[in-house]
Amino acid sequence: MFTGIVEELGTVEAIEAQGDALRLSIRSEVVLADARPGDSIAVNGCCLTVTEHDGLIWTADVMQETLDKTSLLGAGPGDRVNLERAVTAQTRLGGHIVQGHVDGVGTVRTRTASEHWELVEIDFPPGLARYLVDKGSITVDGVSLTLVEARDEFFTISLIPETLARTTLGFRKVGDRVNLEVDILAKHVEKLLASTRGER
Repeated sequence: MFTGIVEELGTVEAIEAQGDALRLSIRSEVVLADARPGDSIAVNGCCLTVTEHDGLIWTADVMQETLDKTSLLGAGPGDRVNLERAVTAQTRLGGHIVQGHVDGVGTVRTRTASEHWELVEIDFPPGLARYLVDKGSITVDGVSLTLVEARDEFFTISLIPETLARTTLGFRKVGDRVNLEVDILAKHVEKLLASTRGER
């Protein structure tokens, strides 16, 4: 589990194609401070498992399901990625409950800059609209954010200077693909309500 508070921007060092999977190597510092093989690290919101590391570069195996459902398929050497270690019992829950399980890939629709912040609209795939509400939570590329406005086909977020400076959202362009994870609490509530109505 994660909180959507990015700890550092890592850099994709290498990608090794393996047929129906790939091996991803990432250069980073902060998230490797106490990392061991088997630990979970979120990469642009995708929960990946550390297979090995040398203190500066770590690797993870990415299976076909993840490639099909996330933007990691388009990653290449030199790309910057948001990184966050899994939470511990002592971690502050600074964002919201994030699983690292991407629900869909969205597309940056517009960016409107102001003096101190930036308004961004993101298109999302069908089926996610029912989980999005004004002032609710959304995870974009692993970043916990508050929805400004939720529409039928896109939502709006407002990015403060800290988010722009410390995450990939500071340089995502119109047309770029981003990983989206909706609030897990909304999905549980939906299922519970459906069960009381006799639905499956």
